[in-house]
Amino acid sequence: MKTFSKQPSKRRLISLAVAGACATFAPAYAQDAAKPADTTDAAPQVIVTGIRASLQSTLNLKRNSDGIVDGIVAEDMGKFPDTNLAESLQRISGVSIDRSNGEGQKVTVRGLGPDFNLVLLNGRQMPTTDLSDLSGRSFDFSNLASESISQLQVYKTGRADSPTGGIGATINVITGRPFDNPGMHSSVGVKAVKDTSNDHVPGSLKGDSVTPEVSGIYSNTSADGRFGVALSASYQSRDSGFNRAGLANGYQGPYLGSAVIDGQTLPQPGQPGSQNITNRPAQDALYSIPQNFGYGVNAIQRQRTNAQLTLQFRPVKELTTTLDYTYSENKIQTKRNELSVWFAQTPTSTSTWPSGHVVSPLTYSEVYNTPQDIAVIGADYATKTKNKSLGFNAVWKATNDLKLEFDAHHSTAESGADSPWGSENDLANASFSRGTTSIDFTHELPIVSMPAANLTAAPIQAAGSWFHNSYEKSVVKQAQVKGSLNLLEASNLNFGLGYTDTTNRSTFSNVQNNTWGGATKPSDYPANLFQANVLGSFFNKLEGANSANLFPALYTFDFAKVRQVTADAVGNQAAYLPNFATADSDRRLQEKTTSGYLSFNTDWDTAIPFHSSLGVRVERTKVTSVAQVLPGTAVVWVAQNELPLSFGGQAFSNTDASYTNVLPAINLDADLRNDLKLRGSYGETIGRARYDQLQGGLSLGTNANVFTGGTASVGNPALKPVKSKNLDLSLEWYYDKQSVASLALFHKKLDNYAGTTLVSQTLYDLHTPIGGNYYKAAIASGCTAADTNCLRNYILSNFDGQPGVKKTGVKADGNLDGTITGLPTDPLLNFQTTTYSNQKSATVSGAEVNVQHMFGQSGFGVQANYTYVHSPLKYNNANVNDQFAILGLSNSANVVGIFENKDWSVRVAYNWRDEFLAATVDGNGRAAPVYTDAYGQVDVSVGYNFNKNLSFQLEAINLNDATQRQHGRSDAATLNVTQAGPRYMIGARYKF
Repeated sequence: MKTFSKQPSKRRLISLAVAGACATFAPAYAQDAAKPADTTDAAPQVIVTGIRASLQSTLNLKRNSDGIVDGIVAEDMGKFPDTNLAESLQRISGVSIDRSNGEGQKVTVRGLGPDFNLVLLNGRQMPTTDLSDLSGRSFDFSNLASESISQLQVYKTGRADSPTGGIGATINVITGRPFDNPGMHSSVGVKAVKDTSNDHVPGSLKGDSVTPEVSGIYSNTSADGRFGVALSASYQSRDSGFNRAGLANGYQGPYLGSAVIDGQTLPQPGQPGSQNITNRPAQDALYSIPQNFGYGVNAIQRQRTNAQLTLQFRPVKELTTTLDYTYSENKIQTKRNELSVWFAQTPTSTSTWPSGHVVSPLTYSEVYNTPQDIAVIGADYATKTKNKSLGFNAVWKATNDLKLEFDAHHSTAESGADSPWGSENDLANASFSRGTTSIDFTHELPIVSMPAANLTAAPIQAAGSWFHNSYEKSVVKQAQVKGSLNLLEASNLNFGLGYTDTTNRSTFSNVQNNTWGGATKPSDYPANLFQANVLGSFFNKLEGANSANLFPALYTFDFAKVRQVTADAVGNQAAYLPNFATADSDRRLQEKTTSGYLSFNTDWDTAIPFHSSLGVRVERTKVTSVAQVLPGTAVVWVAQNELPLSFGGQAFSNTDASYTNVLPAINLDADLRNDLKLRGSYGETIGRARYDQLQGGLSLGTNANVFTGGTASVGNPALKPVKSKNLDLSLEWYYDKQSVASLALFHKKLDNYAGTTLVSQTLYDLHTPIGGNYYKAAIASGCTAADTNCLRNYILSNFDGQPGVKKTGVKADGNLDGTITGLPTDPLLNFQTTTYSNQKSATVSGAEVNVQHMFGQSGFGVQANYTYVHSPLKYNNANVNDQFAILGLSNSANVVGIFENKDWSVRVAYNWRDEFLAATVDGNGRAAPVYTDAYGQVDVSVGYNFNKNLSFQLEAINLNDATQRQHGRSDAATLNVTQAGPRYMIGARYKF
């Protein structure tokens, strides 16, 4: 087979113009002006003036790239199709998103979750921090505004020149540079945002009804084309909320129908209490019982600031240098109120059950011998995330055949508390007046009933609390040298070397008050501190909110005022503030990676012309983990079901590991006809484990449970990255200039997948009073294991003053107050320890069908795609053991209708994602599945061009007011339901 000589074809010019960064990840920018003819180191730019032109550029990007690439190109400078980059990415086949507070935050590509998709900024690996997902690798797109973005490129197949980390995809976010768009260009945009979710939170929590967004872009080049400057900035404020009802810690169990565990399982047939069970689970069935259920209202205020400065200098036409600085800041303030109850005494329960092998109750209620607590909880905290990146790039065309590039950057991401009350907190209060308590799961909104509750007779008083101070910082220092050498007349050799130094540090401290039975006396807390609100009004989109059986009130309070009253009553101010001085745990991880690649590209003169790209990438990574943690020192029984741990001293660990990977990449594409392209690809890619999976140091949960014991977690610095062998096949029919139909098939074989393992073990020689001599004496006296108040009362009244026992008084509900500490003669506390290991292989395969069709010159068009993803490795709901399964695996679909003429542009989009497995561990750290239900959302945007300079926009997000739900082992096992609301934006944009 021989190569052939030819002039650069039209398709290769378009490829360079539109994709720009596709070959070397150096940025290109589709703008509304072409480059001067004397600019020899970059290709002509595609003119972008609206939706249709954007779609044309995106289509060209797909058509002319090596491998399977999709993307989105800005409609104009400062005008990206969606206000959020993740929302834009979900329009691409194979891409699904995870939403937080009604906004796209993270992406899943081809069934691989956010941690296995690498996000680059102008071809550079970016650090990421997120306190809501501490020490993950997933990039949070909500930190970036869309106004300064020119392109999003999604590389679905491996390439030798691509940095590693993206098994699902590598996503390159490209910003504009002045030389890409010569001359002076500028625009200013303003928006008013109305988030209706803000209307559904209590008045005391609400933010502003309408909030502003402001953005501006300025770009200019000198007359001689040697100097360029670009500056973009934006500020966005958003006040929103969401309301959630659910089981924060999941279900108790599961238990076999034949199991007998005192205090935990249902009575067996014929035993006392069994007459209160309707359709009891069969002896070989698995059943789960609700634990703690709550109704929460959450108000979120966010201020996001983005800015970028880019300076370019071209001393001679063969050399272009670029210096850029990018800054983003995302500040979030959260206020929360919650009403919740605990279920814990199955022998006193009445329940009804569905038929089936894996079940949860349809209705469930418990009767108590003594009044239980109604928890009235509040939180008020704030966080701030800053991202900074300073980079330098130089491109030198040494000869007509040799082009060299150097790129280096230093980038940081830092997240921490932005409130005197820490990064997260929980101030619990309680009324000890709860009698028989029932929950009905047959409604969309589970219904909790407490007919005997009397908050007047038993006023709300302070109980336990905790104040967290979390901090995370990630730094990436990276240098890359790349080159491209033309060989013969139809081949080129790409080569490069790189070095990346990544560090991640996370610290955590906790100040906790374990006064769950009451901090002081009820009279210390005036009744006017707490305000009653109609509970059902906050869940009006969910069926069941108007039920007559629903507990009528949700109580709100001023966090600052109640915190101060509590601290004064207790007489300890420091106990109700976070610890900013020291950290309970301090984990640091460093990865140093050296890499090199070669890629040989050729056009072949055969009966069916085709293009080949054959490459290999070699990487060597050294991992260093250093951790300081707080060991446990004692287990103390302080309240009915709570066994908080005491901590003291320090423990350290230091671990090194290393690994090498050789990653081939083969990409072929053949022009079967001028309008029909066939692609094939084989490549090997890796995805590194999360930082918290790698970081050493054993962490203990602060609270153990009377029945289930304690929880702990520890990372594994020796984890190898997941290695994926990828096969891809794609057929693309470009039947019109702006239309395409394509089918892509993919298969991934994953090895060394890091899965969660639960290990049952004892730690730090910690002894629990549960099962000890005092406990046995209480059982012998007639108390049952389920009646923990009886057990505590007996021990405190009969053994006060003896080792480990201290009675401090009588609580408002009549039960004794005090502490019972585990003694050396007591049983060792059992911990369910979460750790990580490279587990068995998995496969993921699927298909993507994509259609983009423009109806001639009518202005109408449609985009539609469907992605099918499958893996034989699924979670077995009937298996009670810890399991390995792939998270985020789901089918998805998009339909977008488009209309555009010289005055109007309209886009109506529907995005759907099928049910998927979100976690294999519940909120209490137990092995249990968490499934997110299928979700569909409608978004609409309308634009009007008043004249060539002034335009107006109207946008609606979640126009169909969709709600979200998660469930457990069965579809009926509701874990939580969430209601938010549509968001509307009206804005204007002026181009100078």
